[in-house]
Amino acid sequence: MGTEVTRRAAVVGSPITHSLSPVLHRAAYTALGLDGWEYDRIECDDAGLPGMVRELGPEWVGLSVTMPGKKAALALAGEATERAVAVGAANTLVRLPDRGWRADCTDVDGVVGALRAAGGYRRDPGGTAVMLGAGGTAMAALAGLAELGVNQVQLVVRDPVRAADALDCAKRVGVSATAVRWAEADLAALASAADVVVSTVPAGVDEPTAAALATAPCVLDVIYHPWPTLLARAVAERGGHLATGLDMLLHQAFGQVEQFTGRPAPREAMRDALRAATGHVLPLPLAADSTL
Repeated sequence: MGTEVTRRAAVVGSPITHSLSPVLHRAAYTALGLDGWEYDRIECDDAGLPGMVRELGPEWVGLSVTMPGKKAALALAGEATERAVAVGAANTLVRLPDRGWRADCTDVDGVVGALRAAGGYRRDPGGTAVMLGAGGTAMAALAGLAELGVNQVQLVVRDPVRAADALDCAKRVGVSATAVRWAEADLAALASAADVVVSTVPAGVDEPTAAALATAPCVLDVIYHPWPTLLARAVAERGGHLATGLDMLLHQAFGQVEQFTGRPAPREAMRDALRAATGHVLPLPLAADSTL
């Protein structure tokens, strides 16, 4: 006879088949001894998210929301954290007793944790960054950089007009940001003068400039499949510090687990499960400071 299900959570998005979130959450629930908890995948786009959430029963404690539903998640929530509002999107919905749902953006934790633990980012407030791209991931990264004390960011984009939302986000999180057209940017000069480079663009887009970008002392490449990227290879060849999207995935999940369960995340168990599920392709270090 199976264990009775007492609490449920899931990752929601489209496509969702290859999401690694179940690996992380199931490992956490096992390590915490939460035998009656289940975590699944739900295929659902942004248009269908509000209706799907309304149909969830009282056993549901939370949802991890991935693309394309992050803006819709923020819009449907009755409450939202300050950082979710600043980013303009939520990757986390937490059930509130008799009050609907609270939205949060633990993607910010993902950026902070990845840069500190894997990227070795250590700098006093006043750092500078170069950011490739200005989409949703870039906005979460801006909030994470602000938390790390970065106060100046140069956005490198195909069309500066399309960076308006990211520039507004930068203002909300207290970062001075400007946008430069990719074709006109001296990436080697920008990267060598920056404390950190963050690439949020799809795999292959930054390949022609990988060597230039790798001159920064710390690089975050949000891509982790396929791996390694040319940028990752260039950083390794220079002996630089590299954080990845897989590190971000790990660190953003810690906050979700804690908000869903009310218990400290079993970080080592989650890290080990993710490493095993991805063939130990990356070390996924954990910071010594457990508050990260």
